[in-house]
Parts: sequence; C-alpha cells; structure tokens
Amino acid sequence: MKFASKIWKLLVGIKDALALAFLILFFGVIYAVLTARPTAGHVEKGALLLDLNGVIVEEKSEVDPLSMLLASEAPTREYQARDIERALHLAAKDDRIKVVVLDLSRFMGGRFVHLSEIGRAMDEVRKAGKPILTFANVYVDDSVQLAAHASEVWMDPMGEALVMGPGGETQYFKGLIDRFNVNAHVYRVGTYKSFVEPYMRKDMSPEAREDYRDIYGALWSAWQADVKKARPKAQIDKLAADPLAAIKSAGGDFAQAAKAVGLVDKLGDKTEFDKHVAKLAGASSDGDLPYAHTGLATWLKANPPKTPGKGVAVVTVAGNIVDGDAGPGEAGGDRIAGLLDDNIDEGYKALVVRVDSPGGSATAAERIRRAVQRWRDAKIPVVISMGNMAASGGYWVSTAGQRIFAEPATITGSIGVFAVIPSFEKTLADFGVTSDGVRTTPLSGQPDILGGFTPELNDLLQSTVEDAYGKFINLVAKARERTPEQIDAIAQGRVWAGAEAQKIGLVDQMGDLDTALAYAAKLGGLGNAKWHPVFLHEKPDAFSSFLQGLEAEPQDNAVAHDFAAMIAMRQQAKAGRALEQLDGLLGARGVQAYCMECPPLPGARVKSGDLTLVQALARFVK
Repeated sequence: MKFASKIWKLLVGIKDALALAFLILFFGVIYAVLTARPTAGHVEKGALLLDLNGVIVEEKSEVDPLSMLLASEAPTREYQARDIERALHLAAKDDRIKVVVLDLSRFMGGRFVHLSEIGRAMDEVRKAGKPILTFANVYVDDSVQLAAHASEVWMDPMGEALVMGPGGETQYFKGLIDRFNVNAHVYRVGTYKSFVEPYMRKDMSPEAREDYRDIYGALWSAWQADVKKARPKAQIDKLAADPLAAIKSAGGDFAQAAKAVGLVDKLGDKTEFDKHVAKLAGASSDGDLPYAHTGLATWLKANPPKTPGKGVAVVTVAGNIVDGDAGPGEAGGDRIAGLLDDNIDEGYKALVVRVDSPGGSATAAERIRRAVQRWRDAKIPVVISMGNMAASGGYWVSTAGQRIFAEPATITGSIGVFAVIPSFEKTLADFGVTSDGVRTTPLSGQPDILGGFTPELNDLLQSTVEDAYGKFINLVAKARERTPEQIDAIAQGRVWAGAEAQKIGLVDQMGDLDTALAYAAKLGGLGNAKWHPVFLHEKPDAFSSFLQGLEAEPQDNAVAHDFAAMIAMRQQAKAGRALEQLDGLLGARGVQAYCMECPPLPGARVKSGDLTLVQALARFVK
C-alpha cells in the first residue's frame, strides 16, 4: 500500500506540474499579446519604422498554433510584399510621416520582383520630399537592392557590404544512390526538365547548364539595372568582380570599402543611427527608441484598405502547388479551388489570379486551373498576374487566363513533367534479402519498392508522365492559340525570363499586379468607375488570428552581425535546399510539374521538424 501511495502521489505531482506549466504558458501568451500587440489606430507623428526581421513573400504562411506553442524558437517572420508597398505609398502622402526607416539588421531576403516593386514605392516616398534611411550590419544582394533606393544608407563600422550574384552549385545524388544500390526510377518528358538530373547524373547536363545560365543571367542583369538606376554612382561592378581587391584598396576595412564603392553613405553604430533619426523624426514619448515612430503593423491597422465601388477578386497561388488543403504559403489545390468555387456567385466583376509558384503536383495544378476556368465559363473575365515565378505547374494554372501579365525578370515556362520513385530490391539483395511470389497480372503487387518494378509498370508510369505532358502541351497550345507542335518546340521543360517569354508568346504583356488589376477591371466593364481589389482567403480561426497578431521579439541569432554570421545563415538555406532535393526522391509524390531552376527564397531556412540529413540517409537502408 505504501508503494501504491507513493506512485499515486508521483502521478498527482506530474499532473499538477503539467497543469501549472500550461497555465504559465497560457498567461505568458496573454501577457505577450497585451504588451506587444500593436494598438490599432495609434499613429505617432514621426518615422514609419519597417523593422524587416524576416523574409518578404507573396503570401504569408498560415500559423500552426500547436507548432508555434511547442517550438523551441519563434518561426521566421514573413512580410507580404504588397503590405510593405501599401505602407510606403501611404507614407508618401501622409503628413504624420516625416521619415521612413528600414532596419535591415535581421532581414533574411526576398525575391527580385518583390524587392524591385518595393524599391519603386520607396522612390515615391523620396519624390514626396521625405528621406528614407536604412541600417544594417551586413548588406548583401537583397538588402543592397532595397538600400539602393534609400536617401541615406547607414552601416555599422564593423559591418560589410558585398555583391554575390545569383547562382551556385546543385547537389547530385547519383553516387549516393549507386553506393546504396537504390534503383531510382525516373520518368520524365522535357529535355530541359533538370529536376530529376540529381538522381540520374553526377553533374549538370549541357541542356540544364544552358537553362541555368540564361535564367540566372537574366536575374543578374535585372538586379544590376535596378541598383544602377537607383544609385548610378555605385561601383557595383568593381565590388562584384573582385571584392578582395576593393577591400584591400580601402586598407582592408570592409566598411570603408563599402563606402568607397558607393553602396553605403554613412558609418555609425545603431545608437548613432537612432540619434540621427531622432533629429529628423522628433523625440520618442515612450522610450522604446529615441525617435518617434510607428511600426508596420500599427500603420496598416490605422489605414485599412479603402473599398470604393465594385470588387475585383484576386486569388493567390503562392508557393509549391500541392494536393489537399495546404496553405496559405503553400498552394493547396483543394483549398484554392474551394475559395474560387465559394466566391464565384459573389458578384465580382473580374478575377485576377496572382501566381508566384515554381509548380508542384500536376493534379493540384489542374484542380486549380479547372476552378479558374469555371469563372470564365460564368462569363467573368480572368487575368493572370505573374510574380517572381509562374513556372511548370504555375504556368499550368496560368493557361486559364484571358491575358497573362509578367515582369521582365519573372521566371516562367518550364513546361514539362516528371515522376521519381525509388525501389530497394538491389539494396536488400546486398544483405541477402530476395523476393519471389505469384502474380495474376503484370501489375499484381505493384508498385513493389522492396521486390522491384515489373517492366509493364515502368512502361505504364512513363506513359502516365507522357500523357500529363501531352495534356500540358495541349492546354498551353489552346490558351496561346498555337499548335501543340509549336508549343513543344519552346517547352521541353525549358525556363524563360518574362521578357523572353513575351517574345515567344507565353506571356502577353509586361506589367505588375496593379497593371493586371486595372486591365481586369476594364474587361469587367468597370471603365472609369470606382473599383477595389478583394483578396480571397479563408477566415482564420480565432486562436490562429490571436497568435498571428503576436509581435514576438526576433532571436539574436537571426542577426547577421558580420560576413561570417551571414555565411552561417546561408549554410542553413543551402542545407535545406539539398534536403529538399533528396526528399524529392524519397518522398511519396505523384506526377510533378515543378521548376528546379527557380531560385529558392534567399532567406529560406531549415525548419524544425523537416527531414534531416541523417533521416534522409537512413531511408536508403530501411
């Protein structure tokens, strides 16, 4: 009895401890919200502070409440590009804003199209006679592009500014696959469909190399043009071609070198920078910072979007296209099709499909395309607006539009499909494991990843991929009023920059989202009447909204204090990209229309819970 009593007391103690921990966590969250959540409408006359401690994206990812509460660190913050643009446009016209400050100390990157559009909004603020100041410890390509549009670029005297350019190396797993005797069954259509090459080769094919050179060359030229236009005196060629020589010419001082080539205007630490801003914006009343300021979230809440006239619907297809209800942040085919079907009878005058995706599941892409087509069948005009990328499955979705708008540096095309399925019969044979049995048909027991695939299954899977490619080609041919043969000649999985895509007929017109919206409104018969965009989305549950509103303090390890720290952060992104490739072989997926050449988000990091390298390798020998 004494032993049982002790066990009971132990169990009660554990229960009480868990209950106490939950209460502490719950009230901690309540306290964080009350102390850190921005007060709607409270705008302080002074500076608009854009503390970009995260990545800039097309669509913010959904917050998983349980994961957020259990995670050891806060997830990477995401900022919608259109929110930052709108904040800047408002600041240009509002007398309460005297100066705009971009704190890029924790900025983890964004893609070119978003950054160039934000840069144009920054130019508008400067034209209104208001200074824009940026501060960072380290400036690299993404932050250099934003800072180029500022009137004053500040950097810590211990900091660095470097130009690295797009590109890099891709990991090839053929040697690893051969080492473990894995049979990687690859089915594809498209000479340039390089996603599967890491499983078939030990190096890059000439076709893939040509594709990468073209697309990275277009991005590099566009980046240089943007920066040189904004900051014509900056010697970016000098720093890009021989960074070590540029630094040595400044006596080995990285900060002085950045100033000498014109990427940085003033050197000073954060305290000096804040005091300088205080002279422009006025002193702060709350002591949080020495200058009066309003943060992005508060500013947007104080200036809700106006909704004059009729609505033009906008549905966003952002991130990897996947089957199911995934997203936002991922383009779940069922979720987006549901949004479109639920709103088709709401009286919208037109629909704009905003695509910023490298593609993914062919089935999900077709699910979305059909939902978009139902709007056209209902006599509602449909216009496509391509963001940073609308490639492969992203282009598949775009075929439902009446007119396609893209930007010169948009990555599109990649019209091709593939499937990759591993089997382990050779691996098991190395350990003395063999397979035998009885089949009633050639497909009995297939696919058998342990015993191997029958020739009939291999032929069937290749036929499935070829059938999907044929459907893809026919959709594009019908949408672009070409023959399938003409489309096949420019397809084959090849990737095109937006300007080149317009020349070959895959895109109709250059223009941003606003241009596409205006065109859609015109097609919808609105003419000179008032209208407003309505971004279709599901209303999040109350608890998710509660957590989304938290203004969590950024982690110190998210700050690039110097070049070495920045390199360490990029190593995480590189590791994540390699694991994504490896998971492309090991993960269970259907026929894919995905663009491997599309560059990943520069600030992407390995997420907690993602496939680790050890787990990935372990799958080979399971």
